[in-house]
Amino acid sequence: MKTIFRIMFIAGAVIMTAGCGSTGSKVQQEEAVVADLTPTVSVQQVSAREVPQTATYTSTVQAYVKNNIAPQMAGRIEKINVEIGDFVTEGEILAEIDDAQLLQAQLQLQNQEVELQRLKSLYEAGGLSQSDYDAIEMQCKVLRTQVENLAENTVLRSPVNGVVTARNYDVGDMYAMSMPIYTVEQIVPVKLLVGISESDYTKVKKGDSVEIKADALPDLVFYGTIDKIYPTIDPATRTFTVEVVVKNPYKTLRPGMFARVTVNFGSNNNVVIPDVAVVKQQGSGERFVYILNDDGTVTYQKVTLGRRMGAEYEVLEGVRNGAKVVTGGQIRLKDGIKVNVNE
Repeated sequence: MKTIFRIMFIAGAVIMTAGCGSTGSKVQQEEAVVADLTPTVSVQQVSAREVPQTATYTSTVQAYVKNNIAPQMAGRIEKINVEIGDFVTEGEILAEIDDAQLLQAQLQLQNQEVELQRLKSLYEAGGLSQSDYDAIEMQCKVLRTQVENLAENTVLRSPVNGVVTARNYDVGDMYAMSMPIYTVEQIVPVKLLVGISESDYTKVKKGDSVEIKADALPDLVFYGTIDKIYPTIDPATRTFTVEVVVKNPYKTLRPGMFARVTVNFGSNNNVVIPDVAVVKQQGSGERFVYILNDDGTVTYQKVTLGRRMGAEYEVLEGVRNGAKVVTGGQIRLKDGIKVNVNE
């Protein structure tokens, strides 16, 4: 019997077959070879769902108000009443400065007021002109203002409820109008300044709630609100700043803590695909997926990805709702090739 050898070129491979001229046997062998060369893939049908549009930013906890406590003039410090770490209330006396200047000014004011009363009687009797009386009255008002100012700068009080975070002088030191005597910071509430991408400028509004986590307090979650939105964009970073306020009633958050702020911009209804379906094109950074068609072929489709959520990606463009994407076996695929689906 004469043996017939045939050479076939299938999918880039050279296949040699031998037969006795039987047509049925030859077709079966060719179909078997083609079946062996068809890639087998895993697919998953994807769908659209509501995707939370959140973003996390880093920031530093700051005191809501920071006051440097110091008198307006030089003087010797007579009393130091609080120490670093002490919590103080609004109006509490923190320190007292030598009051010699205050006493001198008070005496001058008393003398001036007595003189004003004497001249008032003379003025009413017609023995003093209006201009002279007004000049004496003005001097009295100036002295009264000086006394009030000296009193404020002799007895130093806290302007807020807060904690003392710095003390730069001791009793007996001469305040030299350089460093403040105390620094008091209000930490109920606290604030954080967050830089947000300009693309989200229209999505943020005053009063929005945000979530805060501090690295120093990994087991705690805090919630704050957006209190201020800065009106300008930083041209260097293309971001704008929002001020987040956290009530912090238990004084848990402290100024200087590193924090992560999660802002929720609402949600979008988009298709979600598993991350194993995404193919990254080398050199360009573009992302693609293989989509299974009804005829058993696959299409190499470029996609625009949104947010990553664990093992899934939000798809902004490129995949329709209900499509079947390839999740395994992509290494042997190319656009338009026919595939077997792994059930």
